[in-house]
Amino acid sequence: MTTVTERDALRDALGLLRDREQVAERLLESSAKHSFDPDKELDWDAPVEDGKWFWPPELLSLYDTPLWRKMSEEQRMDLARHEAASLASLGIWFEIILMQLLVRHIYDKSLTSNHVRYALTEIADECRHSMMFARMIKKGGAPTYRVPRVYHNLARVLKTVSTTPGSFAATLLGEEILDWMQRLTFPDERVQTIVRGVTRIHVVEEARHVRYAREELRRQMVSAPRWERELTRISCGEAARVFATCFVNPQVYENVGLDRREAVAQVKASGHRREVMQSGASRLTEFLDDIGVMNGLSRRLWKSSGLLA
Repeated sequence: MTTVTERDALRDALGLLRDREQVAERLLESSAKHSFDPDKELDWDAPVEDGKWFWPPELLSLYDTPLWRKMSEEQRMDLARHEAASLASLGIWFEIILMQLLVRHIYDKSLTSNHVRYALTEIADECRHSMMFARMIKKGGAPTYRVPRVYHNLARVLKTVSTTPGSFAATLLGEEILDWMQRLTFPDERVQTIVRGVTRIHVVEEARHVRYAREELRRQMVSAPRWERELTRISCGEAARVFATCFVNPQVYENVGLDRREAVAQVKASGHRREVMQSGASRLTEFLDDIGVMNGLSRRLWKSSGLLA
């Protein structure tokens, strides 16, 4: 990675960084044109559709495993309902963390800047997303699935001590893999209409969030002190490991009548699942590699997470 400062402009391996205020201005314009109120946009009173999935079968953790081949179609669809609830629960947990990290990021910045104004706009988006995901869980009739207590409490520490580049690296980790899956979900006519609507809204609005986080992480990786960049590399790798561990709560397997330990073992051994997760993370890992986040210990942590080949 190279760092060059010319006339107050920053450059990295991907080229010249855009002016922070101009980026935020464009994102604000996009927000004004393409923001949604899920309570009004989606038909929450429509009945659940018989014979439709709550998540594409190919994206389910057990797809194409020996257990999957033994399961009835009804049990497979029930697994989809529970995994969708698990992912939505993870999404809410993550977005609550993200909102707090964004508030910390703008705390000392100019309150009248476009950059701060867009951060507040994104926080408003995330509030709606969290409520939307919660409503989707309730609509499907599955329980909420909290992350393990150790990670729930570790997140309390993260929200307090995370550096700015670390916050944006974690943001991208939580957003881009789910975004990849949702881009496959919302056009899929096999999937429940309400789930397709939820994922469509999330994809459209998250595209802005990803742009904001990518631009800011690039800026931080060329302007932050060396110790902060090194800490970001390590914390990002560890976050990848935690995220992969929490992606699907193992309780879903018990709730559809499967042996939890056997299901977890088969998911870990599944080549299909490994390919899905690495495909979902590939755009992100390439970006992180390009801007110098992924090297040394960080790369080893990413590989141990299963998200990097």
